Amino acid sequence: MFYILISYLLGAVPFGLLFGAMAGIDVRRSGSGNIGATNVNRLLGKKLGIATLLCDVGKGFLPMYIVDLSSSDPNIILFSGAAAFLGHLYPVYLGFKGGKGVATALGVFLYLNPLAVLPAILFFIMVVYLSGYVSLGSLLGTGIMPPLVYLLKGSREQVILAGFVALLVWLKHRDNIIRLLKHEEKSWKKSG
Repeated sequence: MFYILISYLLGAVPFGLLFGAMAGIDVRRSGSGNIGATNVNRLLGKKLGIATLLCDVGKGFLPMYIVDLSSSDPNIILFSGAAAFLGHLYPVYLGFKGGKGVATALGVFLYLNPLAVLPAILFFIMVVYLSGYVSLGSLLGTGIMPPLVYLLKGSREQVILAGFVALLVWLKHRDNIIRLLKHEEKSWKKSG
């Protein structure tokens, strides 16, 4: 239980908000209002956008890695990844109103099954390049992770965790999905 709690608290650290505060901007009140790397990149530039991305990926990966060094129970490792991911989505520090979880999901997936991540990232890049929508790339990239983990001989528990993470990413993107269906989503190609 200790590992899971610490993983949640680490996952709940809002790096995008902290970087924004250092630059004098509350990222929750500007742009898309999201604390993630895409909004930070739009508002504060590439350097802080990349820093946010790396920190958010790290807080998904590191708890699982650290717990793996300390515990022989694979389920505790998986629960730690889930807790870190939930921390990003529902951070106690921000009244349980967090980000959409794509970068933190990437960190979880990198630990869970790194071989599955490469085709998912390539698919994400292709979708964003062709469509201009980061949200669509994020949705489809996370959506193919559970079958990729399964095809690459992941355990049943790993497939379930990948499905859980992907489902929550989709739920957090419900507004984006509505905008995509209405052709009202902001295009990366048009904005930059």
